[in-house]
Amino acid sequence: MKETINKYADWQLAKRVLSLAGPYRTVLYLSGFLAVLLAPISILRPYLVQRTVDDCIISQQGEGLLFMISLLFAALILQGIIYYIFSYATAWLGQSVIKDLRVRVFNHINQLRLTYFDTTPIGTSTTRTINDIETINTVFSQGFITILADLLTLFFVLGIMFWSSWKVTLICLSTIPFLIIATYLFKEAVKKSYEIVRSQVSHMNAFLQERITGMSVVQVFNAEEKEMNNFGAINHKYAKANINAVFYYAVFFPVVEILSATSLGLMVWYGASSVLEGSVTLGVLVAFPLYIGMLFRPIRILADKFNTLQMGLIVAKRIFTVLDDTNNTKNDGKQQTDSLEGTVRFDQVYFSYQQDIPKEKVDKWTLKDVSFDIKKGETLAIVGSTGAGKTTIINILSRFYEVHDGQITIDGILLQDYDLYALRSCIAVVLQDVFLFSGSVFENITLKAPHISREKVIEAAKMIGAHEFILKLPGAYDYQVMERGATLSMGQRQLISFVRALVFDPAILILDEATSSVDPETERTIQYAIQQLIAKRTSIIIAHRLSTIQNADNIMLLDAGQIKEFGNHQDLMQIEGGIYRDMVHTAYKLEA
Repeated sequence: MKETINKYADWQLAKRVLSLAGPYRTVLYLSGFLAVLLAPISILRPYLVQRTVDDCIISQQGEGLLFMISLLFAALILQGIIYYIFSYATAWLGQSVIKDLRVRVFNHINQLRLTYFDTTPIGTSTTRTINDIETINTVFSQGFITILADLLTLFFVLGIMFWSSWKVTLICLSTIPFLIIATYLFKEAVKKSYEIVRSQVSHMNAFLQERITGMSVVQVFNAEEKEMNNFGAINHKYAKANINAVFYYAVFFPVVEILSATSLGLMVWYGASSVLEGSVTLGVLVAFPLYIGMLFRPIRILADKFNTLQMGLIVAKRIFTVLDDTNNTKNDGKQQTDSLEGTVRFDQVYFSYQQDIPKEKVDKWTLKDVSFDIKKGETLAIVGSTGAGKTTIINILSRFYEVHDGQITIDGILLQDYDLYALRSCIAVVLQDVFLFSGSVFENITLKAPHISREKVIEAAKMIGAHEFILKLPGAYDYQVMERGATLSMGQRQLISFVRALVFDPAILILDEATSSVDPETERTIQYAIQQLIAKRTSIIIAHRLSTIQNADNIMLLDAGQIKEFGNHQDLMQIEGGIYRDMVHTAYKLEA
């Protein structure tokens, strides 16, 4: 029963893979037609050789011999042309399908919630988008259609062999049961080894991506040798899986050759005596070695192609698992944000990064019964220890994650009722960990948005105080930033991200430890600009430096996901034994 279910599932998966070729069904049908056409044409050569021997050479008909050779030559040319078109069409079809599939997978990953990236290594996603999808190409270029061509060729070869001499054919087929057994064992063994290979490729990509990205940490802590040993272990498993696959090939192909040679020997032994007896013509004896070659070659290749097809289906299952992941942010809202004022309200919000957490499990909640209001143009500063839930608040405000209970509204409208792209376009975030893409400074600021002019970028850069340092870079705004901004200091990267936030002119501005890596002199340069900016828009500031938060309209102190204190700087400083008051006194002592 289980085997039947698995076969049904494989068939459904195969149908879904074939459906990917829907936009290119004309080429798919052409490939199928050519596969059908190749089968009878492929047997023309041995058949013509057989007729040439029987009708021309034995009968010594010179004119007929020239005609038969001309037919044989024409058959070769026709087969070559059709095979070229067939090979090109299947390869073109495969590349076209994976081109579309890559875009589809990338777009889907773009829309997944951050929970997917929290639990899925980047290297694994890279493997799904590049290596795995490339394997699906073989489903079309070496899979379904070519298997159809080989099966049809087998059918026609067996037909012409039985028609020529059924007795000799049965003698030739006496080794086929052994070949079928060997093919089945080979197919199952290689399938398992290839599954391990694909799994090890994913592990290796994830490991390399993570270590290369964090190479500075590896070198600072002298962990090169340890990581090299870890990589060596993963690489050894990968190599071992490939060697196992090669071993099965090394055993299978000689077995096929031995069985083919045995079949040929039996044919010669029986065929020669049949020729002498007159029950089989000499042409049949000459043509049958060609038929045997055409019979065993497809069977040998079919085993490999079935494994290729199986690997393609295994990979397709992984890719479809990603595409079927419904953990994406639903964009069902229609509300636009053209006239957004920026009034924010949290009403009894509960949130956890884990799923299905009951309310009584207080220790599992990242945010617990959080309620507060920010009026238009006001600034709210959020303080608290690490892990208190400060960054979580801005994550759920941008709908990177969905709240489990409670409501969040902007201008009195639920977040879910806003169009997702419109919502995020009106919220600008400056993070502590700045990410810059490979490209120019200008491209990193505008993110290639066509409506943002260079003049607007320069104006924002001057307001922030980043204009002067950008001009000192080779090429100024056209300076090519290396991956993740490796050639820039942390402070410079944060200034660029600040300009990036400003040029989009958001209604709500969020600063998440935005000045933590800026030296005091640079911080003083941008303080005035910050005050100018937050005076015109609703702002949320997460920071430890008092200079950044003490002028905020309200300060919210979070502790273990709960609001412990709320008010302006002066009010909170009046609370005897207050947490915020203790934090301020501690900060002054450290600065002193």
